[in-house]
Amino acid sequence: MSETIEELEKRVKKLSMRSTDAKMNLHDLAEELPTDWDRIPVVAEATYAVFKELTAARKALKAARQAEAAS
Repeated sequence: MSETIEELEKRVKKLSMRSTDAKMNLHDLAEELPTDWDRIPVVAEATYAVFKELTAARKALKAARQAEAAS
């Protein structure tokens, strides 16, 4: 079952908030270097994962909106 446009919008909004948090975590870690340098891979991977998910959700939302407009 496909998500509705409303569900996709909610998911994009939640992922946007999570991506901002992840970005700030990575930024804070970078500012504190060399302290906790060994956490770089974990924090970077988490940031990458949330941005990858956000990008996919945005594409799905765009496609759903285009499909709705075409019908």
